[in-house]
Amino acid sequence: MQQTLQTYIPQQAIPKISALLDHDNLSIKIKKERKTRHGDYKRLPNGKHQITVNSNLNIYRFLITLIHEIAHFEAYKNFGNTIKPHGKEWKHTFQYLMLPFLNPEVFPPNLLPLLAKHFKNPKASSDTDIPLAYALKQFDEPNGKTYIFELPLHSTFKLYNGRVFKKGAKRRTRYECVELSTRRLYLFNPNAEVELLKD
Repeated sequence: MQQTLQTYIPQQAIPKISALLDHDNLSIKIKKERKTRHGDYKRLPNGKHQITVNSNLNIYRFLITLIHEIAHFEAYKNFGNTIKPHGKEWKHTFQYLMLPFLNPEVFPPNLLPLLAKHFKNPKASSDTDIPLAYALKQFDEPNGKTYIFELPLHSTFKLYNGRVFKKGAKRRTRYECVELSTRRLYLFNPNAEVELLKD
């Protein structure tokens, strides 16, 4: 287990993660990029448990995602399967598991205040925490993508599936964008990753 994860998480986190993963009935699988999720947790039909995490995540996002999914496993183990997936039991478990990692040996100093704020009330996805998501993105390999909130108003952009949109005004927390082929209106989170199209 340790050998597999060494290249995906900060070196200083490895001993603590190894201790958290010391379960006979828990397996970790590293997957190719999935556009809709960074990772997931599930209980398998044979009673064992499986966590998957995307291989393309930078080491800090990978670590946060891995602990997010371990928190699902621990919450299930301690509170059973009737709890809400991202309810208070999961939140408290995630906070408790994450605390030992929130130090400058594991995370860069500029991330620590954002992480401390995020973990006062962790969300189902760190992507919905715009300042944290943007700070984490700085550690990604360049991929030609940008966030919607960075685009000029009325600029056109493309999604990973090829659909093309025009950016409109911000409505409270999300941006109104029109799909050019159908003229239908969609709402996008500010930190949705897209490809800016040149006019």
